[in-house]
Amino acid sequence: MKLLLDSFWRAGAYLFLPRVMGLTLMPLLLSSLLALGLGWLFWESAVAGVRSTLEGWSLVAAMLQWIEVNLGASWRSLVGPVIVLALAVPLIVVLSLLLVAWLATPAVARLVRERRFPTLEQRHGASFVTAVLWSVGCTLVALAALLVTMPLWLIPPLVLIVPPLIWGWLTRQVMGFDVLADTASAAERRTVVAEHRWPLLLIGVVTGYLGAAPSLIWAVGGAAALIFAPLMIAVAVWLYTLVFAFAALWFAHYALAALDELRRRQMVEVVPVEPPAAPLPPVTDAPRLP
Repeated sequence: MKLLLDSFWRAGAYLFLPRVMGLTLMPLLLSSLLALGLGWLFWESAVAGVRSTLEGWSLVAAMLQWIEVNLGASWRSLVGPVIVLALAVPLIVVLSLLLVAWLATPAVARLVRERRFPTLEQRHGASFVTAVLWSVGCTLVALAALLVTMPLWLIPPLVLIVPPLIWGWLTRQVMGFDVLADTASAAERRTVVAEHRWPLLLIGVVTGYLGAAPSLIWAVGGAAALIFAPLMIAVAVWLYTLVFAFAALWFAHYALAALDELRRRQMVEVVPVEPPAAPLPPVTDAPRLP
């Protein structure tokens, strides 16, 4: 717990360093441009496609008719955009996470190592390509888990538990790998992750709940958020980038401190302990010559 809290406040202090803020600019710009570009190109067609699909289902069409009669036509018109946003938000989260992991996390881990652990040897346990393949594979597993568990989101308590757990697992898998990829060997990385599995998962889950905060802008904004959807998407991307930059710092401080402790422990175990020297025989007076 001490290491967890120590790495937490250090991550918060490092987040506002000019170098760290500069490292978040590239993921922020790329994710914002991609999100805004895709929204500009496909927003209207996506909403129209969702509406036509819903109206093609008799049960859903009856529900939409009920909404129009009892709540008004404006509420019926919001159903399509809400569904499109519900499908787009997980993709925005994944996009922000991957861009921060690929473009900022290695530099963040290097910054933490240079400032806190300058004597920590780099053993290059994984290449950039390996890290990319690992993060893509974990992302596909997380997206599949989100799709499978979507029916559970209709149960109020579970919607506050299941998605953050999935995001937390994904964040732990991606960030925990990337912050150690350049410094630890493959065996050391597996040892650190195994010994600190639950604290690392807790960091990921807390980050998952922090990552859910930007989604509140849609609930608070209501219809205005849908009208200004491109601007709100840009704000959400900025918040997601900050959250995952903080997560990268938290994982880096924790994992590198755990790696340093592991190496110190191994060094003590390897150095042999010399047995104590045998005591010298007592010195007696030499016989005197006559």
